[in-house]
Amino acid sequence: MTPLILALLAGAAAGVSLGALGAGGSILTVPALVYLLGFTPAAATTASLVVVIVTSVTALVAHARAGAVRWRAGLLFAAAGVLPAAGAGALSSRVPATVLTLLFAALAALAGLHMLGRRAPRENGAVSGARAAGAGAGLGAVTGFLGVGGGFLAVPALVTVLAVPMSAAVGTSLLVVGANALVALAARACTSVHLDLTLLLPFLAAAVLGAWDGRRLAAKVSAGTLRRVFGAVLLAVAVAMGVSAVL
Repeated sequence: MTPLILALLAGAAAGVSLGALGAGGSILTVPALVYLLGFTPAAATTASLVVVIVTSVTALVAHARAGAVRWRAGLLFAAAGVLPAAGAGALSSRVPATVLTLLFAALAALAGLHMLGRRAPRENGAVSGARAAGAGAGLGAVTGFLGVGGGFLAVPALVTVLAVPMSAAVGTSLLVVGANALVALAARACTSVHLDLTLLLPFLAAAVLGAWDGRRLAAKVSAGTLRRVFGAVLLAVAVAMGVSAVL
């Protein structure tokens, strides 16, 4: 297969992951853009934000139609991450490519291990405003700095911190990661990073189609199976990126 076809398959997989699990999309997107389409790490993290925004909105529509979005909780969580996302987004362009790649590889490994070992988080009826603000701020910073949505962090945080039921956590996570990505992208608007739209747009289209189908796939395949598959993929991606960064 050519790199472009592999990249389109990766884009579709990223969309499916985001639509079905509310997580994993951008962590697959960045390495695909770097290693298959030749984007620089800085350009890939910026382009990833575009992919996260569009695919999150696409999948969010499907979840909203099913009544599986808690709008108030999602907006509250996203609001706490606005300033950190903007600040981290502006700072990211000043970080050397090797450091950015290693940090991303570490996050991918963390996400992979989290998906492989995660059980459904327990709902917490006693919600702390400070905890909600801290979790939202941390998620915003990760999104802004590394260009990832952070859904693998958002879903359990929404359940345990804001008492969002698991049935609505994935859809609500899409609202959070999409909002954070939009803020982070706006913070990077003044940078001189060039995005090759002739390569990005086909990738984005594949991701959108995958995201639209992700909701339906989630109804047919258990969330545990999907998490394990994407967790294994993320660990492989983390190892490959870490090795390439140090060689």
